[in-house]
Amino acid sequence: MQKQKINSLVWFRNNLRIEDNISLSKAINNSDNIFAFINIDPKNFLLTKYGFKKTEKYRAKFLLETISDLKSQLDTLNISLIITHKDFDKSIKEIINNYEITNIYTQTEWTRDELKEESFIPDEINLIKDFDQFLFSPNDVKGLYDNIPRGFSNFRKKCEKYLSVNDTLSIPNSLNPDNKILFDYSIPTLSDLGFEDFDVHKDSVFRFKGGETNAKDRIKNYFFDTRNVSRYKLTRNGLIGEDYSSKFSPWLANGSVSVKYIFKLLKEYETKVEKNDSTYWLYFELIWRDFFKYVSMQHKDKFFNKDGIYGEDKEWSDDKDVLLKWINGKTDEPFINANMIELSNTGFMSNRGRQNVANYLTKELKIDWRIGAEYFESMLIDYDVHSNYGNWLYNAGIGNDSMPFRKFNPKLQSERYDPDKSYEKTWLDG
Repeated sequence: MQKQKINSLVWFRNNLRIEDNISLSKAINNSDNIFAFINIDPKNFLLTKYGFKKTEKYRAKFLLETISDLKSQLDTLNISLIITHKDFDKSIKEIINNYEITNIYTQTEWTRDELKEESFIPDEINLIKDFDQFLFSPNDVKGLYDNIPRGFSNFRKKCEKYLSVNDTLSIPNSLNPDNKILFDYSIPTLSDLGFEDFDVHKDSVFRFKGGETNAKDRIKNYFFDTRNVSRYKLTRNGLIGEDYSSKFSPWLANGSVSVKYIFKLLKEYETKVEKNDSTYWLYFELIWRDFFKYVSMQHKDKFFNKDGIYGEDKEWSDDKDVLLKWINGKTDEPFINANMIELSNTGFMSNRGRQNVANYLTKELKIDWRIGAEYFESMLIDYDVHSNYGNWLYNAGIGNDSMPFRKFNPKLQSERYDPDKSYEKTWLDG
């Protein structure tokens, strides 16, 4: 009796790469035939109740560029990428039936939208999930903590002292050419997603394209070509130009590159070029990303609730006129307005700007923090559910801030970080 072939589907979610991808590597090692799959759900481009789309054009364009690169990378491994643009429950069942799928390999997720998608996978399918988005392995962190601490410093110090970062996985070897399917799935266009094509704004600080190839090029440039990482701590609060910060976040957000890959190259840089406070500070920021992921995993739906993780029954406003002034850069604060106009025109904003506009919306205007978080989700190229909601909770004073009542003064922030007003002039006089 002939043994049934194992047909495996690698379901790409926020791990859109071929290097250091445990789902891809495990599928190749344990299957007869491999198919790759990604679905672009139309629901992600509908209007929210607040009047803006769940995903706007900037991240949509970056996603399509990323999928194009992923398709090319998988081609080198003789793996076809199945691309669908419909409701996930319909897509996954069609793919399973058409290609007689027995196993699905994917990255472990735990937030509500992602878990809902998993619920549509038939019970008879073997779903194999792995964490692949962390610097420090969940198994190792579990050995340190029963509960993730409220303060980041405690988490950082214990991880630095007791844990190490696992090695990255190499790019898998190519499969036989007969693994590919005959049909070539096309990538949707921006028009298919409901957007007109557009040019990147001339003053955008993020002019890069999506995909693993471009991510690696940027890392190489920021580390070894320009050595800008050696100045990171001095420039990270900047507002103008592509090199005041690493700009790695959009590729990290959709998994075009793994955080362990960046860590590996950072360590190589420290060994071969220079190790200083700035190289450490980049590592420090990578730990922050891990921290918010662990916080969201622990607190689950509280991460999205009105009162947040540590808030009490706080009254929030949803005044549409006040909200629209914030969104459109029409508040009484020029520094806030400049940042919001930059976001609207480019899909990007500095970390300094994000802290200020979030703090202003929640602490000064008293608008429900969740509306701000959803607007960022819509607009930001580098939207990551854990970092986005974690930072909004932090700035609203109901998350992991040890000083929950801190309130920024936008005028003082402007004087400190934009003393000659060149940033405000860029966006307010344009």
